[in-house]
Amino acid sequence: MKKIIATLIVLSLFSCKKENQENFGKPSETVTETAAQKPVDLGKEIFEGKGTCFSCHKAEVKTVGPSLKDIAKIYKEKKGNIVAFLQEKSEPIVDPSQFATMKTNFAITRNLPEEELKALEAYILSF
Repeated sequence: MKKIIATLIVLSLFSCKKENQENFGKPSETVTETAAQKPVDLGKEIFEGKGTCFSCHKAEVKTVGPSLKDIAKIYKEKKGNIVAFLQEKSEPIVDPSQFATMKTNFAITRNLPEEELKALEAYILSF
């Protein structure tokens, strides 16, 4: 058994590629990218995950709520603040008739950290 383990160790040492040996001990790109996640990417992750935004909003099509494209267009034109809206600190400017429906999601969005709300805003405004 000890011979088999010793053989596997030796084989693994010699089977490593040169580039893997050169990067040994350095942080991998995926670790660096995760630690420095772009706001738009984090916003997308929240939008599609714990924010549950995806259930009412789609990129280019109005479903229950307005499309992300329409939201971004109006907020850019009117210089609105999506973060303030998601915290219930500003009035709806896109589709006020759907405000009652959106209010149910404020239980989630108003408790998100500021960084996550800004990331959501960055994601929405990317459309």
